[in-house]
Amino acid sequence: MSSFATPTAKQIITQSDQQMRGKSGYTEMTMEIVRPDWSRSMSMKTWSKGTELSMVLVTAPAKDQGSASLKRSTEMWNWIPSIERVIKIAPSMLSQSWMGSDFTNDDLINQSSIVVDYDHQMIQDDIIDGEPVWIIDAIAKSDAPVVWSKVRLWVSKQTYNQRKVVFYDEFDDLVNTLTTFDIKEMGGRMLPTRTVMQPADEPGNKTIMTTHKAQFDFDISDAFFSQSQMKSLRK
Repeated sequence: MSSFATPTAKQIITQSDQQMRGKSGYTEMTMEIVRPDWSRSMSMKTWSKGTELSMVLVTAPAKDQGSASLKRSTEMWNWIPSIERVIKIAPSMLSQSWMGSDFTNDDLINQSSIVVDYDHQMIQDDIIDGEPVWIIDAIAKSDAPVVWSKVRLWVSKQTYNQRKVVFYDEFDDLVNTLTTFDIKEMGGRMLPTRTVMQPADEPGNKTIMTTHKAQFDFDISDAFFSQSQMKSLRK
C-alpha cells in the first residue's frame, strides 16, 4: 500500500483485522472479570484460521477447565464438559455474556464479522497515547447477523492495532467500550497485550484480557476446528 495515498476505511479495517489475526493464530491469555465486590480470573488458549475458523479453550480454573467455544463459518457452539453437552449458539445468543465476562459470544468468537458484515466510513484523525489514529465508523449491513448496529474504532496509523473500540446497539446507545494497552512485540508483530472491556451502564464492572503468548501464520488443518476436537482439548 502506498505510503502517499490514504487507505480507504475498509482497507484500514481489513488490514487491522489481519494484523490481529494473521493467516492463522494462537494465543495464551488470562481473563480477569472485575466486579465492585468480587473478581475472578480464568486462563485460556485460542486458535484461529482465516476469518471462518476459531476455537477458544478454558484451561483454568479447574471448575471451568475444558470448556470450549468453536466457530466454523457462520455456525458456533459451546462445549460444557461438566454436563457433557455441546450447545449451539443461535444468533439470538450472540449478545450473551461469554463465561460471565463483559465480552459477548460475538466479541470473542465472531470477531472477523467487523470486516464482512459492516460498511466502513472514515470519521476523522485523532491521537491516543501519543499515537496517531484513524477514527472509523463501522455500520452494520441491514441483513447482517450481528449484535452491534454501529462500532466506532480508533486504529493506529503506525501498527494498524485497534487502540479503542466502542459498541452501540440498535438505538445508537453506547453499550461497551474496549481499550488496548501495553503494545509489545509478540509473535513477530507489535500487539496490545492488555485489553479492557467496560460496560457503559454498570460502573465498576470490567473485564481485563492479558495476552502472554502469541504465534501467527503457522500450518493448522481445518479439521482441527471440529466438535470432536473441541470436546477432546485439554490443558
